[in-house]
Amino acid sequence: MTRQEFLAGLDDAVSLPVGTLQGSEQLEDLENWDSMAMVSFIALADSHNGKQLSVKQIGQCKTVAELLQLAQVEE
Repeated sequence: MTRQEFLAGLDDAVSLPVGTLQGSEQLEDLENWDSMAMVSFIALADSHNGKQLSVKQIGQCKTVAELLQLAQVEE
């Protein structure tokens, strides 16, 4: 899965049009960044590389870029 494909999945998780998220966005500014979006992100990360993430790890992220780093999504 490419970075763009991962971001498209994250767009879907927070109910944004595909191509909206670029990486620099603050999670607190995303209206639909909630527990359901976190579960979707966990599933997306798992399908990307089998990485098991915890809510605690995700909760420490402040930006979309930090989520990408946590999920080990390459540039």
